[in-house]
Amino acid sequence: MEKDLSNYRKSYDKQELLENNCPKKPMELFKDWFLKADKIDAIEETNAMTISTIGSDGFPKSRVVLLKKYTEEGLIFYTNYNSEKAKAIDENNNICISFYWPALEQQIIIKGIAEKLSNELSDNYFNSRPNGSKLGAWASPQSSVVSSKKELTDRLISIENKFQGVKIPRPEHWGGYLIKPLSVEFWQGRPNRMHDRIRYTLQKDFSWKLERLAP
Repeated sequence: MEKDLSNYRKSYDKQELLENNCPKKPMELFKDWFLKADKIDAIEETNAMTISTIGSDGFPKSRVVLLKKYTEEGLIFYTNYNSEKAKAIDENNNICISFYWPALEQQIIIKGIAEKLSNELSDNYFNSRPNGSKLGAWASPQSSVVSSKKELTDRLISIENKFQGVKIPRPEHWGGYLIKPLSVEFWQGRPNRMHDRIRYTLQKDFSWKLERLAP
């Protein structure tokens, strides 16, 4: 069924982004925007981000994952190392992530390099997870074709029985990635589609070049 969306309109006018309000480093502005977004009730998962990779088939693929930590060095998320996204990262660790917070009319788009975390850091985070999430990491062959939902349920029951009454260790096939930014774009919606776009680009001397982009 066709649906014409050409008349959908929204005016963006909540705030503006000016160069003289931008810090020298992008993660400082990221922190400022993230903390403000996290206080907005209309934003249910501030840490939800879209991650895009290039698969072995040559196609880009995007999916939503959860940011678990950010530092001056970059952003951290966790996944199954046998998953489609992890295999794509193994082949090409140039990735893009983005955040979109409609309630603030803001986007952040980050291009960077994904690197596996140390076993120690992955262990520390895994040990902080609820047992149900730990069991799920063992039970799910992420991105693999399964015969039915029952197969997954049976796998979970088997894992529950295996670790009954004992500490659940981190699977070797599960862990974290650190995304080290090379380019960070901050997008602030503005009236008449004259949006503010400020891009930070990492230089060879590890300083950041700040530029305004046309909307």
